[in-house]
Amino acid sequence: MIRIIIGFVAIAVLAVSCDTSTDNQKNITTEDTIKPEVLSISDRLHQYAEVELTTDISAFSATEKELLKHLIDACNEIDNIFWIQSTGKIKDSTLVLAKTPEEKEYCIINYGPWDRIRDNEPFIEGVGKKPIGAGFYPHDIKYFPFIDMKFEDKLSMFTVIKRADDGSLYTEPYHKAYAPYLKKAAEKLEKAATLSTDKNFAKFLKLRAQSLLNDDYYTSDVFWLENVNSKIDIVIGPTDFEEDKFINTKASFTAYLLIKDFEWSNKFESISHYLPSIKETLPLPDNFKNQIVISTPNIGVYDAIFYAGWGNGGPKQISINHPKDGRIIMEKGSRKLQFKNSQKAKFDKILKPIADILIDSSERNNVKYEGFFINNVSYEIADAIVVKTTINGKGPVKDALKDYFPTINSLKADILSMYILTKLQEKKLISDVTLLDNYVVFVSNIIRSVRFGAAFSQGSSNLIAFNMLHKMKAFERNPKTGTYKINFEKMKDVIQKIAKDILTVMLEGDYATAKSWVDIYGNMSDELQNDVKKISKAGIPIDIKFKQGKEVLGLN
Repeated sequence: MIRIIIGFVAIAVLAVSCDTSTDNQKNITTEDTIKPEVLSISDRLHQYAEVELTTDISAFSATEKELLKHLIDACNEIDNIFWIQSTGKIKDSTLVLAKTPEEKEYCIINYGPWDRIRDNEPFIEGVGKKPIGAGFYPHDIKYFPFIDMKFEDKLSMFTVIKRADDGSLYTEPYHKAYAPYLKKAAEKLEKAATLSTDKNFAKFLKLRAQSLLNDDYYTSDVFWLENVNSKIDIVIGPTDFEEDKFINTKASFTAYLLIKDFEWSNKFESISHYLPSIKETLPLPDNFKNQIVISTPNIGVYDAIFYAGWGNGGPKQISINHPKDGRIIMEKGSRKLQFKNSQKAKFDKILKPIADILIDSSERNNVKYEGFFINNVSYEIADAIVVKTTINGKGPVKDALKDYFPTINSLKADILSMYILTKLQEKKLISDVTLLDNYVVFVSNIIRSVRFGAAFSQGSSNLIAFNMLHKMKAFERNPKTGTYKINFEKMKDVIQKIAKDILTVMLEGDYATAKSWVDIYGNMSDELQNDVKKISKAGIPIDIKFKQGKEVLGLN
């Protein structure tokens, strides 16, 4: 992704999108479709199952444990920054809005008084709607005054928009806006570097410390991608864009502290060599395929031991694709990081109990953790498949699809992940599970994810995928039992057809079709709504929350 986007074309696209964003967002909100019941704070808290975020570090040396302490301290500074990015205020100034301990606890889960799994609805009395620009812009930001700004870096991923005393807008780079926190985080990374016996990891920590202080993340990201293969690892910095609903450009600070599982990582390395040949099987003309980039993925499996910032807000990430800088992806590729312990927690506490209620009894034995894990690996591979630009002169796909891009891009990853798995299974490259296992887990996981709502693009894309697959009879619902059953051969055909349609929409920059998909398939039927309520009545949580930190890891 280009760090600073400049030019009349970009501004023109923004001007067009501002006329439609409000209505289009309304089309994909679950508020219109689910009509959720009013929940008490106690009800909301029960939507999350607590999990101790830990792993076995008994074999770590005293020096390695001390290194982990410094990295956790750095993550906590990142956490402080995200409170400001989410709410516009520091953490303590936000928490004073809570009137009860329960409200405070839920505010901490959501990084603010807006419920992230219920389309950011306020859950504290007297708190209004969440500002469209979160804490990246003045709360009263408007499109055309923003367009009229003379600051060339206003579209940078790493600038905050502020209002001067005279009412005018100006930019401030992240390294200045969040200087107190970034300086402390950089100091902690530097201290950790002095303790690392892995020279490459130590160098990365020093480079990353510099990045925090100058907003140049390219150098440290490339070094990490090419040189770091450490037992201890960390993803830290501004990497995610979903918090900015104004122009989807400002990057949110995130941190993940990780312990690598080399055995499981090596297990998936061989898969990457087959992806170019899978690209050639796509049912598209050659000139379309030429615009699709499949980078050779580096798949890493980890236990996550600390989450901070955007990744810890509301529903938890169980895998990520990093780096997200489009320039690096085009030049060097990216890594797919799988968080094995977080995935196991979600499978045990959420996915398996859902499947026991909503999947046909004949296919419940197909719901296996290994299938869930492999599906997630495949999703990250598919998420890293990049459509470079449209084939008809409409420019970058992101600009052509405008406000629908996040949802369609996520839908691409949903469907292509199953397309890739289908091809890998046909080549007999996966032995842990069958293709039917993959499909049954996929449908179970879609049902799990649609509960997130449209505040997350993946929640919207999963709902569209569910409705598309259901309409095309890739799976069917038994009205007597209220359970779903895969039509195996039909699923294979439908996956291929939808994969072709999604890639065609992206390559042609077909905004009208993207909009129609959201309008037609982005609504939850009464039938599915009742199934989701059945899950809630069974007491199955929507997601997990973490008990984490030095004490949990035994570092005190």
